[in-house]
Amino acid sequence: MKSLIIDAANDKIVLQIIIGNNYYTNEYSNNRENFDKLSLVIFDFLKKNEINISTIDNILVNQGPGKFSGIRASIVVAKALSLSKNINLYGFSSKDVINNNYNILLDLVKNKKLTKNLIKPIYSS
Repeated sequence: MKSLIIDAANDKIVLQIIIGNNYYTNEYSNNRENFDKLSLVIFDFLKKNEINISTIDNILVNQGPGKFSGIRASIVVAKALSLSKNINLYGFSSKDVINNNYNILLDLVKNKKLTKNLIKPIYSS
């Protein structure tokens, strides 16, 4: 199973691919320039790691709490990729990730603790 994780709720945009026990991670500045081209950033990340978007089984996106712009941009891109490529979409909370360990999210999906295709943004005040 291949999962793409998109986390733009905090100071950095974190992209991670998890394939079994292997993972590939990259971080980007959480700024307007990267929001405007987030889909291109994601495709460049996938290309760099020689992964075709059509082989992704799940997309997990951080729905907050966090920065409004980062959450909005990442949810829009995640939904678009999910719909256009028929990929399962899951939203997770910032509190679900402990010490930048995104592997826990796969356990949440497996144990049905994350709801498929239900994204509820949680913005910081």
